Amino acid sequence: MTQPELYEAFKALHARDGGFVMPNAWDGLSALVCKAAGFEALGTSSAAIAWSLGRHDGAHAVSREEHLANARLIGSVSGLPVNGDTEDGYGPSPDEVVATVEAAIAAGLAGVAIEDTTADPAQPIHRFDAAVERVKQAAKAAKGRIVLTARTDNFLQGVDDLDDTIKRLVAFAEVGADVLYAPYPPDMDAIRAIVRAVAPKPVNVVVGPGSGPVPVSELQAAGVKRISLGAVTYKHAIGALQTALTEAASGNLAPIASGIPTTTIMALIP
Repeated sequence: MTQPELYEAFKALHARDGGFVMPNAWDGLSALVCKAAGFEALGTSSAAIAWSLGRHDGAHAVSREEHLANARLIGSVSGLPVNGDTEDGYGPSPDEVVATVEAAIAAGLAGVAIEDTTADPAQPIHRFDAAVERVKQAAKAAKGRIVLTARTDNFLQGVDDLDDTIKRLVAFAEVGADVLYAPYPPDMDAIRAIVRAVAPKPVNVVVGPGSGPVPVSELQAAGVKRISLGAVTYKHAIGALQTALTEAASGNLAPIASGIPTTTIMALIP
């Protein structure tokens, strides 16, 4: 599909009754495994990309070009709509955020996410007015061309303030964001409050509330339209590898030899 077709397909998933689950891939094979499992769209993961390169996430350690090259690979291999987890838009200014939106469209992405983070540990979240202006300019560039997700990382950065989180998400919605997202609200009541506040615009939740995963059906009943898996897919894979290698180091080779068969991998590749 062309980029405009991928955009339309991705947009339609957010309007569908019940919404959808979107796993986050990090390379070609993980994208194909996700596709084979029946998922209809994929996200990138800034954390998975950074960790796979031996770098820190959220610290501008991965460039815009590196991230979009990874996203392009995931999209070209899978043929599915891809949403780019492009951190803070790779720069503090609205112009840099717009450049990221334009580059994501050129790379063939169907969606792009912009956070209100700063990559500055001393002040990890942009001030309210600056955060809104960044989303406003991103929305102008994205309108009718790519699905824009606006994200506040309050809870991830230790700002346990639901009122400010909702204030930011409502403002992002008002200036044109298509999807609203705050990773790990503390509980289901907070998720329901976010959904109500930004309605009718769709909300993304990663895995579930901060209190722990809940069934997909419970998130859907709360009105969540998109459930992303974020970095947990990568952490799950690396965790399984770590366990098997620990066994191998102690002399037990059975776990490391029980992975996915080569024939299965070959069958996944077109």
